[in-house]
Amino acid sequence: MLLTTGEYKTMASNLYNTMYNPDVLSCIANLSSDEVFTPPELANAMLDMLPQELFENPDTKFLDPGCKSGVFLREIAKRLLKGLEPLYPDLQERTNHIFKKQLYGIAITELTSYLSRRSLYCSKFANGRYSVVSFDTIDGNVRFKNVQHRWQNGKCVFCGASKREYDRADDLETYAYELIHTTQPEEIFKMKFDVIISNPPYQLNDGGGNGASAKPIYQLFVECAKKLNPRFLTMITPSRWFTGGKGLDEYRNNMLHDNHIRVIHDFPEASDCFTGVQIKGGVSYFLWDRDNEGKCAVFSHKGNEIFGPVERPLLEAGCDTFIRYNKAVDILHKVTVYKEQSMEKLISTRLPFGLPNTYKGNKTRNASSDLRIYVSGNDREVRGTIAYAPLHDICKGHKMIPWHKVYIAKAGSGSDTFPHPILPKPFYGEPNTICNESYLVIGPFADQTECENVMSYIATKFFRFLVLLKKNTQNAARGVYQLVPQQDFSKPWTDEALYVKYGLTDKEVEFIDSMIKPMDLGGDD
Repeated sequence: MLLTTGEYKTMASNLYNTMYNPDVLSCIANLSSDEVFTPPELANAMLDMLPQELFENPDTKFLDPGCKSGVFLREIAKRLLKGLEPLYPDLQERTNHIFKKQLYGIAITELTSYLSRRSLYCSKFANGRYSVVSFDTIDGNVRFKNVQHRWQNGKCVFCGASKREYDRADDLETYAYELIHTTQPEEIFKMKFDVIISNPPYQLNDGGGNGASAKPIYQLFVECAKKLNPRFLTMITPSRWFTGGKGLDEYRNNMLHDNHIRVIHDFPEASDCFTGVQIKGGVSYFLWDRDNEGKCAVFSHKGNEIFGPVERPLLEAGCDTFIRYNKAVDILHKVTVYKEQSMEKLISTRLPFGLPNTYKGNKTRNASSDLRIYVSGNDREVRGTIAYAPLHDICKGHKMIPWHKVYIAKAGSGSDTFPHPILPKPFYGEPNTICNESYLVIGPFADQTECENVMSYIATKFFRFLVLLKKNTQNAARGVYQLVPQQDFSKPWTDEALYVKYGLTDKEVEFIDSMIKPMDLGGDD
């Protein structure tokens, strides 16, 4: 039986009062790790942070500036259809008001504009016969504009994308997202928004690393959204900004000093939020409240467990990083009260001897002054070949050459799930040895015994747990050791001794055990 247009619209409007199972937007929620589609359950969790009276107000305006599936606008529509029923008893009148005067979106591609309109209006064309509301244009309030990058010295001045990667023909997607490719984002819709909510694109290739390097762009969406001065802003992004990194240091500083961030939900394992998706460092979503300042309610997620909320400042006293685990805050306080020197002071910078990863040395010693060099793959003689480097190739770090020292890889170790090793195994660096960029140098120490005591400390879960508090990517550069205190290295260390020294409770020890894998310094891994 064929439906009339009026019957179809009524049926389509009722979609917003019923959650399909399975929901098609759940099925496509995990198509990419750079532009992750949002499942409806997550969209609703983010909407739950907002004052719910917003959905009873016919003047509240919502914007998603990074529409992919339209799920945020669709879930908002469901809430408004229920909340505004007393004001607009007629379903079609209520639907018209909500879709024409309250919901707005900017799609990230032409394809996602069709998908978003299909989710919201039940038709990829807002002026089509099957749209639940009748607009005068194809876009309705979900727009897509084929914006171009602005190139300068091979990169986009707005987003940093590589011209080589994204300078494309007009019929191809440029991924020049409209919100972040204008100096006046307020001119896009020429109106004020009460709520901006989104899961923005995460990164774009920037042309480095033979095309494998990517620049984060999610922070640009947050910054541009703040320029629109909404009452509330909520976005879900990778959590790497907690400790800074490529292109994120200024953003991190601004966020951690912004007392308008009132809620953070943090997922150290991204798969706990986006099923089947791995994002190094996890993901998080926040609520920014323009009109209220104060401490932040922090929720830590692990599997199906939620720890919190804990009302606390984003920056602990004397700490320049956000402590993402609520259970870690008291542990850190017990450590910092001793005011001990940081292990960071004993760690070299990257390229300790000025030799990049590509430098592998020679297989044979050609001169008596040649030095044994450790490169990736030969940090144990049983594991690979021995290599040598001429003394004249070493352009820095000469004072470290005669040291008794410890080497540790600067890249992390293990899988993306907890418990996690956090760091690779360290190994002894005898005098007159060097390394390439693969490793950092820890030292100097008096002799091999002292180095072995240092390695016993690194092997403790306590040590690696404190590293974890600053490490949320695979990279383990010098800065991740900042919160780890130095010890008396005339003796070896065990977790039991450290737990007693710092007065950790059984529950605190249990939490550390749940996060950190044991490390056996034996073997050749």
